[in-house]
Amino acid sequence: MESPLDAKLSTALGGRTASAIEKGLGLATVGDLLSHYPRRYAQRGELTALTELPLDENVTIVAEVIESRERPMRAKRGSILEVRISDGKGILTLTFFNQAWRAKELRPGVRGIFAGKVGDYRGTMQLAHPDYELFEKPDAEGGAADGETAAADELARKWAEQPIPIYPATATVASWQLQKAIGVVLDTLPPLADPVPGPVRGDRKLMSYSRAVELIHRPQKDADWGAARKALRFQEAFVLQAALLQQRQSLREQAAVPRVPRAGGYLERFDAQLAFTLTGDQTTVGAEIADDIAAAAPMNRLVQGEVGSGKTLVALRAMLAVADSGGQSALLAPTEVLAGQHLRSIVKTLGPDLAASLRPAIITGQLPAADKRKALLAAVSGQANIVVGTHALMSESVGFFDLGLVVVDEQHRFGVEQREALRRKGATPPHVLVLTATPIPRTVAMTVFGDLDVSTIAELPSGRVQIQSFVVPLADKPGWVNRVWERLAEELAKGRQGFVVCPAIDSTTVDDTDDELESSPAKRANVTDVLAELRANPLLASARIEALHGRLPSEEKDAIMRAFARGEIDVLVATTVIEVGVDVPNASTMVILDADRFGVSQLHQLRGRVGRGGVPGLCLMVTDAEDGTVARERVEVVASTLDGFELAQKDLELRQEGDVLGSVQSGGRSSLRLLRVARDGELITEARAIARAVLDDDPALAGHPALRAALDRRLDEASRDFLAKN
Repeated sequence: MESPLDAKLSTALGGRTASAIEKGLGLATVGDLLSHYPRRYAQRGELTALTELPLDENVTIVAEVIESRERPMRAKRGSILEVRISDGKGILTLTFFNQAWRAKELRPGVRGIFAGKVGDYRGTMQLAHPDYELFEKPDAEGGAADGETAAADELARKWAEQPIPIYPATATVASWQLQKAIGVVLDTLPPLADPVPGPVRGDRKLMSYSRAVELIHRPQKDADWGAARKALRFQEAFVLQAALLQQRQSLREQAAVPRVPRAGGYLERFDAQLAFTLTGDQTTVGAEIADDIAAAAPMNRLVQGEVGSGKTLVALRAMLAVADSGGQSALLAPTEVLAGQHLRSIVKTLGPDLAASLRPAIITGQLPAADKRKALLAAVSGQANIVVGTHALMSESVGFFDLGLVVVDEQHRFGVEQREALRRKGATPPHVLVLTATPIPRTVAMTVFGDLDVSTIAELPSGRVQIQSFVVPLADKPGWVNRVWERLAEELAKGRQGFVVCPAIDSTTVDDTDDELESSPAKRANVTDVLAELRANPLLASARIEALHGRLPSEEKDAIMRAFARGEIDVLVATTVIEVGVDVPNASTMVILDADRFGVSQLHQLRGRVGRGGVPGLCLMVTDAEDGTVARERVEVVASTLDGFELAQKDLELRQEGDVLGSVQSGGRSSLRLLRVARDGELITEARAIARAVLDDDPALAGHPALRAALDRRLDEASRDFLAKN
């Protein structure tokens, strides 16, 4: 039976209102609307701090009218009504053109909710033609509206204490319009089936789903919405974890070909020729992967590890085990530069004899036609046991003889369709190994990667030297920028090389930074200008300086990286195209300009490009961000520690969950409503354990139809994309 939550909004509200809400907020069903929860609650007696309103942003405020006056326009016929509202400290002016009749409503002493975009007119903050809704005291039953009876006094008191929900709104759909629409839906809403089992609700003292939905939108007192949020937050965690566990369960029900290394085979020969001993973490994670791929169910494992911790080596050993069983492995890399580097690194690590036997091949979009035909034939015939590539691996022209393992490098760079397209190229589901150099806090791992088994390589190989990190705070010490280039020149004089990273390609184009991050309003450093400045700098007169960024043709990018790796280029001025995987052992210096434009994980990744070859690493993070700002704090946090896992947790605390699960990763708005990974770790852990117990007891959820329906709703197409991408 279809849930009332699945009904189209147009059937519940009427076409015009439903269309405005869907267009403005993307809410299409009754369930969408009811899960659009208030962002805060105001009181009728509460006044908003007008002095703190941001310019050029849409705001919803509670305030009191102190003056209303009409004056004629100067340049043309008509009048302007100016209404001044106040919170007792600041004053905001409302302006209405040719709407003098509003003065009868907006009289001094009246309070209400006002919504619009904050503007500045001659130094005065104003809202032009705002939407508003005034507070009107209710009439008591029996005509006792004058407060003369006890019933009227009680009604007035309740009205004054009743919280006002303030919703995330848009310029076209105001908060109170949403409140009214939700009220219409709630008035006709039948009881809702509860996805959280009754005994669980009882143990945790949670109200029912129907009651929680009613009270989060129409609370009578503050305690109402607090209790409603508690119930809905747990329900969100429980349904999400059940969805992830069910997805994991369904993957494990598929049949895969066990991949077991043979005596005297590729893996044994490779291990015998290794010139170093695997770290403890590499050994442990390698054993976990070996157990997974030897099973008849497909592996679905995430390996997270520090930059330079040896994740690729662990993955290569898994590829050799697959090759021992006659199968092939595909390594999916996010860029052509990285794909080319992976191929060269694999060939070098294997050594000439194993490389000749395994015949690693590469398939990218920019490959010359003759080379591509040869690589395609090697893949489809099974001659190439290892195939490295970019998105080109997903194209229909690419086939495999026996695809046994898919390795995805830096998973967050790929969409679900791409990963699935590659997975489907196996005759039976291949094993999947996902690598990420971005350490993930435990609560995020459970929330985002909950359908994967997670392994961690935290230990760095011996011989890796420490990297010294320094913040160059130009807001405090503008003269220090000269010392940055002196320090780079000193490193070059020792025969070493350096990177200079910019957030933009040129003065008009942004490359790969996180635009949602707070940052300095100053013009961004860009590759084009910085390249010219460094070439003209007398300190670097003898240096060979080149540029690398995402707009260069793939062949040119690869040629530049090869030249840099050979030592033919001293300084590479680049965007974050060098963030992941670029490995030049002689590079000792990393200068990051406008460091506050980058996220914590990006800064950590970039820093990991130096200090890789036994020479000490130096990272200089240059920023104009003022002391005390979040942007500056973010840079200082990275400089304070080399521990990526500690940084990941601090990043989560600094940024909260806004862009941990937001548009950068999911391709749209965060799919979390009330749940907050920075705050709700314990709740998520408990919900996962309860969801696991429910699924273990009733895998098909035959006895939990409401939970099954909630999972179907949770895992609509967009949510499936979100879960699979992450």
